[in-house]
Amino acid sequence: MNDARFSIPQLARSANRPAHWTPDDAVPWIPGGPGKTAKPLRFLSDDRGFIELMRLEPGTQIPPHRHTGEVHAYNLEGTRQLSSGEIVGPGDYVFEPAGNVDSWTAVGDEPLVVLVIVMGTVEYLGRGGVVTQRITATSQREAYLHYCREQAIEALDLLD
Repeated sequence: MNDARFSIPQLARSANRPAHWTPDDAVPWIPGGPGKTAKPLRFLSDDRGFIELMRLEPGTQIPPHRHTGEVHAYNLEGTRQLSSGEIVGPGDYVFEPAGNVDSWTAVGDEPLVVLVIVMGTVEYLGRGGVVTQRITATSQREAYLHYCREQAIEALDLLD
């Protein structure tokens, strides 16, 4: 429905905050371990969470982990198999509530690309449920800035 009372520029100005546009080639894919890279899109202040594209090569597994906040994951390309056995393909969406524990694997012949909105912290779990690593907005941002320095790439301000 086209409402003549408001134009797009008027609505954008009324938000009192500028929009943020990040061109695809402005942010690099950051290595995150064997078969895994991530393209950060936004780091939420106060460690509230982060938004990124995650890319996994076929066969790459995300080990058991717990989320302290909710997660929204939208498959853009490729397929993954959740620890529950469910197959998630392109166009599929997965919601994970706070406290969810899972693992999953990129399956098939093509790389998996997932848009993830992670609220809170990701806690990787070892034997007996012991937390072996914590991933936060701060740690993800530090990894991004470190990679940019290493590669002599100008880092964008992706912090809200």
